[in-house]
Amino acid sequence: MSNALFSEYTLGSLTLPNRIIMAPMTRCRAIGNVPNELMAEYYAMRADAGLLITEGTAPCPNGLGYARIPGIYTDEQIEGWKKVTDTVHQRGGRIFMQLLHTGRVGHPLNMPKGARIVAPSAITAPGEMFTDQEGPQPHPIPTEMSIDDIQEAKHSFVQAAKNAITAGCDGIEIHGANGYLVDQFINPGSNKRTDIYGGSIENRCRFALEVAEAIAKEIGPERTGIRLSPYGVYGGMEMFEEMDATFLHLASELATYNLAFIHLVDHSAMGAPDVPNALKASIKQAFSGTLIECGGMDTAAAEKILGDEKRADLIGFGRAFISNPDLVERLKHQYPLAKAHSATFYTPGKEGYLDYPLYTEEH
Repeated sequence: MSNALFSEYTLGSLTLPNRIIMAPMTRCRAIGNVPNELMAEYYAMRADAGLLITEGTAPCPNGLGYARIPGIYTDEQIEGWKKVTDTVHQRGGRIFMQLLHTGRVGHPLNMPKGARIVAPSAITAPGEMFTDQEGPQPHPIPTEMSIDDIQEAKHSFVQAAKNAITAGCDGIEIHGANGYLVDQFINPGSNKRTDIYGGSIENRCRFALEVAEAIAKEIGPERTGIRLSPYGVYGGMEMFEEMDATFLHLASELATYNLAFIHLVDHSAMGAPDVPNALKASIKQAFSGTLIECGGMDTAAAEKILGDEKRADLIGFGRAFISNPDLVERLKHQYPLAKAHSATFYTPGKEGYLDYPLYTEEH
């Protein structure tokens, strides 16, 4: 049995009973973009993780690119999230909300009237977006954000963070990864701006850093984390020459805010380019705070990273949590893991969401 993975860890004012983090995963069960009882039970079933990080939650209507994802900008949404956090806390858990603005990745059919698809530059995301009304549809050309639009988006993140705390969350994670709005500013393939938010490494990182700094000042740095995906290609992100330098700059600057964590996701297990271990170690050194590593993990890999290499402090598990609500116990006792059914990852309702059995029920 692993030792480091099941040891306690202090994260801000929280004591995590283990180093296992449930990574944020879009599940599309928020009918009308409002969290509900199904979602409360889903998260509560997994409350023995060291920390739960919620699915991406839109800070404003412009961030609702996907069908049935939750928001955190209305009173109804705040009340819905209170059901989730109350249930998680009753089960002894800890929960951070991931704040996701989808940027150019979206479709108007998934968004309320008056919402706009905006991005750093008017460059269309590749591929299609699923809609309940008309099935898969091409991504539209986004509107290039004005300076006022950028400030409005930043303010929406800050207000969303305040709302998340009002809703009972222990903190928030800024989604700065996977080709969404924050990442769209970071990557020169999606950011062709010539003003202070484009061009140089410092300018392309400016939006991410401004959002992180503003949220940390509002709710406290110990309640603020950020997710990053160097070498990620999801959402049409491109490889570029200054990749390592860009993410080391981000890590160094984020260190000055004393954030709760950087959550580093490596999608190489899903076909993306490998993130060099040397870069991961350098980011850890530059940030000097808590680092979460996520991507293709098992107990052996986690123990090596935590114990032998000391390259990270916490380990994120994603899809394994979908079909194993008792994942912590399964990992601890080396029980086999149940396989997830990909056909129900994003469908509405209980199927493929609340009906995966515990190991004791299977045997």
